[in-house]
Amino acid sequence: DVQLQASGGGLVQAGGSLRLSCAASGFTFDDYNIGWFRRAPGKEREGVSCISSSDGSTYYANSVKGRFTISSDNAKNTVYLQMNSLKPEDTAVYYCAATQTWLGCRVYRYHYWGQGTLVTVSS
Repeated sequence: DVQLQASGGGLVQAGGSLRLSCAASGFTFDDYNIGWFRRAPGKEREGVSCISSSDGSTYYANSVKGRFTISSDNAKNTVYLQMNSLKPEDTAVYYCAATQTWLGCRVYRYHYWGQGTLVTVSS
């Protein structure tokens, strides 16, 4: 079974940093693209950052460009999301997801989802 385990969330002050991890198992890691998504209270789920397994292409939402960095460690079957200069508006439940079709961070293209990890940024 495809399993995605997100971790690393927590409470941080504005301007702080967190690193989220998405550990994948149950499938050939190199065949899947991994993305990070978030759902803030009262809002729809949105794509934050995604990475292509074929060539390492990345996508970032405009709201996180220059602050977040996605990376992949294929040896560990893990994708990371380094989040710097966090803002209160980054508060959300963050999910990682996988797809075999690379179309950036289009939510409907991702078929396998992990449980979320809560990120809370205090002002």
